[in-house]
Amino acid sequence: MPENSMVVLRGRVVLPEAMIDDGVVMARGDRLAFVGSAAQARDAGLEAQLGQAPSSYDYVLPGLVDIHNHGGGGVGFPDATSAGEALRGVLEHRRHGTTTMLASLVTADPETLRARMEMLADLADAGEIAGIHAEGPFLSYERRGAHNPAHLRDGDAQLVHELAKAARGHLATMTVAPEVPGVAGPGGAATALIEAGVIPSLGHTDGTTEAAEALISQVTAGLRLAANVAGTVGHREMTATHLFNGMRPLHHRAPGPVAACFAAAARGDLVVELIGDGVHLDPATVRTVFGTVGADQVALVTDAMAAAGMADGSYDLGPMPVSVRDGVARIADPDAPDGGPIAGGTAHLIDVLRHTVAAGVPLPDAVRSASAVPARVLGLNRELGALARGLRADVVVADEQLRPRRVLRGGVDVPR
Repeated sequence: MPENSMVVLRGRVVLPEAMIDDGVVMARGDRLAFVGSAAQARDAGLEAQLGQAPSSYDYVLPGLVDIHNHGGGGVGFPDATSAGEALRGVLEHRRHGTTTMLASLVTADPETLRARMEMLADLADAGEIAGIHAEGPFLSYERRGAHNPAHLRDGDAQLVHELAKAARGHLATMTVAPEVPGVAGPGGAATALIEAGVIPSLGHTDGTTEAAEALISQVTAGLRLAANVAGTVGHREMTATHLFNGMRPLHHRAPGPVAACFAAAARGDLVVELIGDGVHLDPATVRTVFGTVGADQVALVTDAMAAAGMADGSYDLGPMPVSVRDGVARIADPDAPDGGPIAGGTAHLIDVLRHTVAAGVPLPDAVRSASAVPARVLGLNRELGALARGLRADVVVADEQLRPRRVLRGGVDVPR
């Protein structure tokens, strides 16, 4: 887009805390130049750019940010062998409004993980993804979900440093289970992650409340210290990988990791991921979490895999065969009448947003959890994640059913 060209969008503009019923968003070049009401635009001398008021108003949302996404459009990041192939998965989600995302891997052998890190780092260098999320390999066997048990392993600080080096600074987050030997404590994988600038994410765990509390305390202290050393204001927060899914269930006499995550999120030390796609969680669970810890500590995610945007059928998630039926992905298991464990999602993030609003979460809250909060987790909230003057012009125009009609990334229309 030419530097001085202007894009003008008018509709129900969703801000972090409110909605402007007749709002205007203007982008000049790759930046947002104006965000406000039509009346404020007129007062600012922008009458000529407004045009006629529309007969019906679409929603105007910030570009969505997905920090847990394994692929889409028939391509899984754990299985892609070239940046060009992986980009197809990125574009599948970008067309549907996800303008910023991490590419997520699954548990694999170290050689494969290093190779995928190097490949995805090329995409990150090109600005196509914001970084890489490694889900595993330091995960619980009992709560492994769709991860290959043959490649699960104890925490290994040396492997962390090797993977971070292969990712060339683009490894953003890694899911770890606190009870797995070698993860927590001095010299463990969690410490190595913080040293490498990577955010540990608690997940796929069968551990106790106390084990989760200890890891959260260790990581929070480490992140605060890192922020102090760097001289930054505030500190980045630890996350919980898809809260409830892949975790020991909450029970009143054995609360497990979920209780620790609730407490940490409530005090602002943790951001919990929720796969609010209508499959992974009951709607009542989604609105309860929002009502308990608040939208500012929730990141909506897809956990999408190759089948996102595709028809039912057979797919792969790393080395694990997956069967998708009625849009639900499960590990292919001929002995299980309904298939094996859920194996990621098939939704786009705007679909998750729509389900979350249908569950009873106010639209501005749900949008914040799908944009500003994950942007903050990535340390990108000064660049993107909201509709505000000076931020990158990432915008989604959606109809009344929250289905995308137009997507801008850096002020440029994303081909539909």
